[in-house]
Amino acid sequence: MESLLQPQVLGYIAGTLTTFSFLPQAIKTLKTRDTQSISLLMYALFVTGVGFWLLYGWTIGDNTLIVANTVTLLFASPILLMKLQHVWRVAKVS
Repeated sequence: MESLLQPQVLGYIAGTLTTFSFLPQAIKTLKTRDTQSISLLMYALFVTGVGFWLLYGWTIGDNTLIVANTVTLLFASPILLMKLQHVWRVAKVS
C-alpha cells in the first residue's frame, strides 16, 4: 500500500483520472459534431490553463504534469476548435 502513496504514483493516478474524464465528451462531440451546448469561454480558459500546466511541468521537469497535460490537450483542443468553428459559422449567418 505504501508504494501507492508515493507522490509520483499519486500524480499519475490523478492525471489519468482527470485526463480521461474528458474522453467521453470528446468522443461524443467528435461523433455528433454538436458543440452548441458547450461553453466557449470555459473551453478556451481550460485549454489555455492546461497549456500553462504543461509549460510549468516542462520547466520543472515533472513528467507526470507533462504527460497528463499533453494528453488532456489532445482531447480538449479538437473540441475547442470545433466550438470556434461553430461560433464563426453562426456569426457569418447573422
